[in-house]
Amino acid sequence: MSFLDNLENSLKTLETREERDPNESARRENERRQTLAAAPWAEQLKESEYTKSLFEKAAVAGHRIRAKIYIAWVGTTLRLEARGRILELQPSASGIIAQYVNRAGEEVQSPVDLSGDPDALLNQWLEGEKPPARPASPEEMEPEA
Repeated sequence: MSFLDNLENSLKTLETREERDPNESARRENERRQTLAAAPWAEQLKESEYTKSLFEKAAVAGHRIRAKIYIAWVGTTLRLEARGRILELQPSASGIIAQYVNRAGEEVQSPVDLSGDPDALLNQWLEGEKPPARPASPEEMEPEA
C-alpha cells in the first residue's frame, strides 16, 4: 500500500468519525465562539505595557532568585516558567486570567488588571522562592577550637 493510499484511508476514517459524533460540530462551534470572544483580550495582552513590564520584572525576579524564568507564547497564552513552577496568562471572554499552582499545591486563578503593576502577580507566583544559600567565605568561617 502506498503512502497516498494510507493517507486517503486515514482521511476517510477521520471523516466518518466526525459524521458519527453529532456533538463534534457543536463543540467546534463553541470553541470558535470562545476564541472570537477572547480575541480582543489576547491582542491587548500581546500589545500592552503591562506585558512589557512583566518581561522586564520577570528578568529581575529571576536574577533575585538565581533562576532563569522562561517566557513563551503558546497560542494566545503567555507562559512563564521557573524552577518547575508555571504561570499562565490566558485571555478569556471576560478578560485575562492568571493561573498557577501555589506552594500548598492549590490551583490559583485570578483576574489580571492590564493597567496595574505586574510585581504583585510575580511575587504571588514566586512566593517562597529564595536564592540558594551561598557558601561561606574562609573569612566568615569560625576556627574550630
